[in-house]
Amino acid sequence: MIKESSRQPIVVVEHHCLLGEGPVWDAKQQVLCWVDILNGAIHGYAPKNKIHTTIQLDQLIGAFAFCTDGNFIAALQNGFAFIDRASGETKMIEDPEAHLPGNRFNDGKCDPAGRFWAGTMALTEEAGAGSVYTIEKNVGVTKKIDNVSISNGMAWSADHTTLYYIDSPSFKVVAYAYDKTTGHISNERTIITIKAQDGVPDGMTIDSEGMLWIAHWDGWQVTRWDPATGEKLFHFTLPVGRVTSCTFGGESLEDLYITSARVGLTDEALESQPMAGALFVISNCGFKGFPACEFGK
Repeated sequence: MIKESSRQPIVVVEHHCLLGEGPVWDAKQQVLCWVDILNGAIHGYAPKNKIHTTIQLDQLIGAFAFCTDGNFIAALQNGFAFIDRASGETKMIEDPEAHLPGNRFNDGKCDPAGRFWAGTMALTEEAGAGSVYTIEKNVGVTKKIDNVSISNGMAWSADHTTLYYIDSPSFKVVAYAYDKTTGHISNERTIITIKAQDGVPDGMTIDSEGMLWIAHWDGWQVTRWDPATGEKLFHFTLPVGRVTSCTFGGESLEDLYITSARVGLTDEALESQPMAGALFVISNCGFKGFPACEFGK
């Protein structure tokens, strides 16, 4: 039986992103960071002192992760880069798709070994135009998956043997056998199929019980799934349609942070969902996450 919690999402900060995405909790500084892809910004919010910060970049940003030194590694319009968290200074590393100027990076995440994974997509959303890459701590870049349309959610199992991945237009979550030591993936298989009426699967995270949490674009919800059975277990309803991603944060990792978007919505739609693009939190949501993996460890 699928249950919905009585806990309600609240707006974290009075700021609306055009395309909010990629929330990551910084356990060291107790700060939630997320991106506005189309406005090229990294936002941060410290719940304890209610301080909202913004790093403005000179290009689109698809995703970022924390480095072990506290700074960022990011997947930008023009490739992988390091970003100084204090100054915002950007140091480009490598662009694996310099020959594809019509592509941009989208979602990404660090794996348990400290590699940064990020996928690309065509600005036109052309089917199969993107790929997924990893960058190692020695800054070597490797292509891992090709023929991707809109690269999105990633998560790794608690035992570090499985990578879960979403290519949004497929309406599926696939699993790969994952080798933590080498980063090699194999044996792709579909484990969850999303119904169209649930909304397009977007960003994803995993909880301490090994269940997957998926944000649904045009679905007004985040959902919880059992990757072993493909069963939908639970959902939280949001007051906005374009729900983009989620992650666990807070001192005990029991607060569920959720990003959203307002891009592409009509004036009429925005009137009915004025909080579109906001960052939400469901405090003490009843579930717990894992600390975010850091780059370079």
